[in-house]
Amino acid sequence: MSRRSCWLIHDRILTARSSLDSRPNVPPISELRRADAWELVCRHVSNPSLRKHMLAVEAVMRAYARKFGEDEERFAITGLLHDFDWEIHPSAEEHPEIGCRMLEDLGYPGDIVRAIRGHANYLGVARDTLMARTLYACDELTGFITAVAQVHPNKSVAEVSVNSVKKKLKDRRFTANVKRDEVDEGAAELGVPLDEHIAFIIEALKQEDALKPDVRVDAVR
Repeated sequence: MSRRSCWLIHDRILTARSSLDSRPNVPPISELRRADAWELVCRHVSNPSLRKHMLAVEAVMRAYARKFGEDEERFAITGLLHDFDWEIHPSAEEHPEIGCRMLEDLGYPGDIVRAIRGHANYLGVARDTLMARTLYACDELTGFITAVAQVHPNKSVAEVSVNSVKKKLKDRRFTANVKRDEVDEGAAELGVPLDEHIAFIIEALKQEDALKPDVRVDAVR
């Protein structure tokens, strides 16, 4: 990273920190609640599609935590917050680093912050926890499955199958911005066969009903 980029991030962090001075009191981490994380999302994210993505990743992370016998709230909050700074800092030079610094200032646990850093390959942060590997494996693919659902008549994940997802993955023109290599890499790091991983995410989204087409900014505040 260039010196200019470092100074840019430094300035952005100072600006972000100053905005936190007016925040409401944040409970100690022992009392961390999903509601506090959602309040942070609402403060920084107005785009309904981005909110829907974060809610979807939250649902999938919670489902995997349940499967693995891990802390559901910790996994879910990590999924909910992983992109909370993207709308205000939409560049590799800033996201998710500035958001992670903000979370550190707010007292979020190091494993949550490190997992969020780890979902951005370009930061070079090792995904050395199950939570970090799960977030990386779920983020890109959950977004892709959301996109696949949108081309079905009812725009519902209930209409999505493993085969339809794999077919769209092969079509490089469909959501060309999705990093297909990260989809494969994420499943491999998690140690779950890709077909099984796709099926699990689809089922998790069905169960949590995270892809309701009527999720609007005013409906989720």
